[in-house]
Amino acid sequence: MYKIVSKKELNPTVTMMEIEAPFVAKKAEAGQFIILRVDEDGERTPLTIAGFDRKAGTVKIIFQIVGATTKLLNAKNEGDYITDFAGPLGKATETEGRRKVAVVGGGVGCAIALPIAEKLHAQGAEVCSIIGFRNKDLVILEEEFSAASDRLILMTDDGSKGRKGLVTEPLAEILKTENDFDEVIAIGPLVMMKFVVATTRPFGVKTTVSMNPIMIDGTGMCGGCRLTVGGKMKFACVDGPDFDGFEVDFDEAMQRASMYSDFEHHRYEETCNLLNKEVAE
Repeated sequence: MYKIVSKKELNPTVTMMEIEAPFVAKKAEAGQFIILRVDEDGERTPLTIAGFDRKAGTVKIIFQIVGATTKLLNAKNEGDYITDFAGPLGKATETEGRRKVAVVGGGVGCAIALPIAEKLHAQGAEVCSIIGFRNKDLVILEEEFSAASDRLILMTDDGSKGRKGLVTEPLAEILKTENDFDEVIAIGPLVMMKFVVATTRPFGVKTTVSMNPIMIDGTGMCGGCRLTVGGKMKFACVDGPDFDGFEVDFDEAMQRASMYSDFEHHRYEETCNLLNKEVAE
């Protein structure tokens, strides 16, 4: 059993938790993920490691409440326990030797991008972070990104905070005037990462994306997280989650990601009804 040490609401749909998991914290690196189960009957759910404290033995996770499992997880509070918390899994993001990097995060993907920006910053790299949200009410981790970045550009779709527009707009402007970026690292919705890649391709800047397809066991055995990368089949859980953005078949990945949307919506409604019933009783 794994204790929830702290819980914080970052916005109405996104929650941050710190989990007591010393063996995971001891080995965790930016870019890796864990798989958890809320209870013994729960499904296995992958979540990227959003931070860790080796001394305290805790691991930070940030999740959006979009499905049955995240709804159940969010119903837990400080001092409660979850059943399983396995990791770290996947390959850590490569950061060594980078001198100047643009980190692009979209929505809750910023939770994954932040520890990468922090690690790059700690290693002495120049970090330009571009983070985007639909509106001001959904902005998360602004202060943390500011501390880890030499430049921070905040975008909102409606212009209610920061600059109005998409993350690709300032990225294109910067790449037109600065040709010394070692890499662009993009993390967020598939469609966002697809267009980030389309933006960087004309400039020939190495572009890494973090993929989060359907995943079950985290070992490559189930095949659920398969992707087409460079015309070959890859498994996000063991070959990634980071991949060369120029080689990822985003259209296939988006099609696969939508396969279970109806089922997920049904399970979410069931879970909501169950939790409401428990509260009423």
